[in-house]
Formats: sequence, C-alpha cells, structure tokens
Amino acid sequence: MNSSKVWYITGASQGLGLSLVKKLLSAGYRVGATSRSASEMQKAAESNDPSLFLALEVDLTNADAIRKSIEQTVAVFGTVDVIVNNAGYGMEGTVEELEEKKMRAIFEINVFATINVTKYALPYLRKQRSGHIINISSVAGLVGAPGWAIYSATKSAVIAFSEVLALDLQELGIKVTVVGPSGFRTGFLSKDSLVTTESRIADYQAVAKTQARYAAMSGNQEGDPEKAAALFIQLAENPAPPLHLWLGANAFDRAGEKIEFMSQELKRWKDLSVSADFH
Repeated sequence: MNSSKVWYITGASQGLGLSLVKKLLSAGYRVGATSRSASEMQKAAESNDPSLFLALEVDLTNADAIRKSIEQTVAVFGTVDVIVNNAGYGMEGTVEELEEKKMRAIFEINVFATINVTKYALPYLRKQRSGHIINISSVAGLVGAPGWAIYSATKSAVIAFSEVLALDLQELGIKVTVVGPSGFRTGFLSKDSLVTTESRIADYQAVAKTQARYAAMSGNQEGDPEKAAALFIQLAENPAPPLHLWLGANAFDRAGEKIEFMSQELKRWKDLSVSADFH
C-alpha cells in the first residue's frame, strides 16, 4: 500500500468515517478529517501525531469553511490524494409530513457539501493529474424504501453527480467511485443521527411498517464498519476501481433486483418509448 497518500474525509467523528480514519492512521497514512468539533474529532480518532492526523472543525453548510479546510490539509501535508465525501444523515417520513426546512437541510449536507468538497479539492487533483474521489451514497439512492423518499432523493443525486463527474475527470487521470452501502452497524438509525417526523398520517401503513422494521434493525445491521474501512483503502489502491460499488450483500442483492426490473420494464415499453420520435 502507498501510505504516502493524503486522505481528506468528511463526517469522520463517528460511523464509517471514524472506522476509516482509524484504519488509515494505523497503516501510516496522513489524514485530514472533518467534524463539527475539532476537539471531539481528535478524541474520537485517538491520535496525537500531527505528522499523520489533522482534525478539522468544519461547518459543511459553509462553502468557504470547506475551501479553507482543504487548503489547510494541503498546507500541512503538502498534497491531497483521496477525497471521501462521507458526511450525511438519514431522514424518514412522507413528503406530506416533513417540514420544508428539514428537507432543504438534508440536501445541504448530503448533496451540496459533497459537491462543494469536490469543487474545492479538484484544483489540487487536476494540477497533479491524479487522485480518487469516493462519494458515499446509499443503496437507497437506487432502491428506496417506503417513507425514505427525501433521503433517497439526496443519495440518488450523489449517484448521478458521481457518474457525470467521472466522465468529466476521466481525461485528467482522476478516478471517481460512488459507494452504495446497505445497513452497517453504526449509529445511523439512532435517534441522534436520524431525522424523523413528529406527526404521523395514519393512512401510510406501509411507511409505518417500514419505520418499525428499521427501528428494530438499529444496532443489528449486517454490515461491518471495520471491513468497509479496509475496502475503501483497497479501492484507493486499485489502479482501475469501479465507478459503482454496492457495499454489503443486501445492497448487492437489492441493486441487482432493481437493475433487472428496470431492464425488463425498458424492454416492455420500448414501442411506446420510440414512438415519440419523428419518423
């Protein structure tokens, strides 16, 4: 492994991000990691080695703060090579129940923070004609569940953004991978990390059942954060990484079923689709 690479990771004080930070530091990589609190980030990472670790206090809704944090990472370590847009959170509830303010807020973190981090990292990656951007989406960005429409919309946006970004950057030697995890045993489904609705419209029975199922799943997810962290490092070391990586058996199965369904639907409605053209 090329441990001379410098990583920049958002949302790194817990969950998959923290597992990745610790794995990287133990392997001798240099890491800049963002959190809402630099002191909490420092404590969570359990690292006091400034030659390897830089804890960054960043408000990810502030584009200027993002820009400065990337500049600081490069100033301290001399370069940046791998960008991991990991910051994000969940939201459950129907579009009727959710407040517009909360819906806009999740797009700010899950989508626009990803875009802004990428925007301000690209001048460095472009100059060196190398680098790897890893965007953390979700299998929900392809296959949503009842009651998760807004969250799924944010993660679908990350997938689409990553796909076109990869086309833009191909000639520059910069790689892009969008990762779609299923459930991992982190705090993602805990009350501290998941935005939910205070009100409930009784007509949405399928949504209520899904919410109960996800609540029961918290702490018992199949995904192992430590294994995921190791896989991220493998991705960054691979000279030809995938554009899409569905992470976890559940994600692999759900993505496969959705792709097969879409393929069949596309063929079934071909005649109607092509009839819209001039002939």
